[in-house]
Amino acid sequence: MKDKTTEIFENAPVPKAVLINIIPSVISMIMVLVYNLADTYFISQTKDALMVAAVSFATPVFLFFMAVGMLFGVGGTSLISRMLGQGRDKEAKHACSFCFWTGTAVGVVGMVLILLAINPVCTMVAGEAKPETVAYVKQYLMIVAVGIPFLVIGNIFSTIIRAEGKANKAMMGMILGNVANIILDPIMILGFGWNVAGAAVATVIGNVLSAGFYIIHFLSGRSMLSIHPKQYRARGKIAAGVLAIGVPASLNSILMSTSNVIINKLMTAHGDLAVAGLGVAMKVNMVAVMLLIGVGTGVQPLLGYNFGAGNRKRFLSVLRFSLILAIGLSVVMTIICYMGAGPMVNAFLEDPEAYDFGMQFARTLIISGPILGVLFVMINTIQSMGAAVPSMILSISRQGLLYIPVLFTFNAVFHSAEMLVMAQPVTDYLAVTLSIILSIVAFKKYFVERGQPV
Repeated sequence: MKDKTTEIFENAPVPKAVLINIIPSVISMIMVLVYNLADTYFISQTKDALMVAAVSFATPVFLFFMAVGMLFGVGGTSLISRMLGQGRDKEAKHACSFCFWTGTAVGVVGMVLILLAINPVCTMVAGEAKPETVAYVKQYLMIVAVGIPFLVIGNIFSTIIRAEGKANKAMMGMILGNVANIILDPIMILGFGWNVAGAAVATVIGNVLSAGFYIIHFLSGRSMLSIHPKQYRARGKIAAGVLAIGVPASLNSILMSTSNVIINKLMTAHGDLAVAGLGVAMKVNMVAVMLLIGVGTGVQPLLGYNFGAGNRKRFLSVLRFSLILAIGLSVVMTIICYMGAGPMVNAFLEDPEAYDFGMQFARTLIISGPILGVLFVMINTIQSMGAAVPSMILSISRQGLLYIPVLFTFNAVFHSAEMLVMAQPVTDYLAVTLSIILSIVAFKKYFVERGQPV
């Protein structure tokens, strides 16, 4: 296992090494996208736009707990890949076990809190919506809450397993859960007539299957990492190392969840159908976003390993190839999403007013498509170096310090639903500029500190 990892991370030609890591990651992200689209599509087949709106309102809660998984997944991957690059295999096992058990504990606490405080949570995310919509939100969240611990575990290890050079294994776990969800959606939503509850049940089952797959992988003894309780360590800078990168990464998702709540609340001034249109437009935009996220997350372990090994030349070669690939894919996906916005929105919304909102919003969001690939590669480059401060700055800026002020400013100045949506592309361009500056600063600082000339 060690030799195979070394061969891919250290010796394979850069294009081959990048593609070996990126392709499974991209496929995983596509499957996540298909699963999200399937949920919305089959709910839309109930012909009730309020149910579509309800899923949009509930999404931020789901994103929040995905952020918990990201905290330990991204933070753990960054630390573990650097440890493996430095030959610290035993400490990598300690870090893996720490991520599993601490993440699981947080997931269980989150499940209990959601179940006990379901009414306040629904009021927080959808309090200004119609009572029928709020009722659907509550129904959905009550069921999804049961699967939160499994959601967290799945999100942790769909990332961490890539650190040991097993991108295909990480992909298989995600595909298993997502395919199960996609198959169960029409059965439970339409076949059983469970509507929103059916979507929630399918989601929980998918999360359980993904988490179970990853747990079995570690218990089989075929991994160079471990989740055994005896390997659990928080000391020795393990907890600090995971949190230093994990917290900024998760903050980005938490702020994304927060900003989704804010924009949904602001959008309710234009009606629940506008919220439904926004929810579908975001999913159309995710066709490009998820693929490009896959490029960024796929290359991170490769960058982290070579950073840990002090291989500056290979680090830069990997980064250069990844950026070229990301820019090319960004342009292609922008064209696809812009030209295909009409048919994609129409697949989810038949109400003419909701469709008009969705079509308009989808084409507005994709304005930042051409530069999104650069953004996600740079985000993961910063994380791969363990650059805690730059990672924190970028994370709180894109969905917080930059996006939320732009959102409120556009809402106050323009009083327009379209301009409210325009806040995201404007923020993305600002975030790309910031990410490039921070990546250059981090590279110079961390490689100079390692005694390597820049």
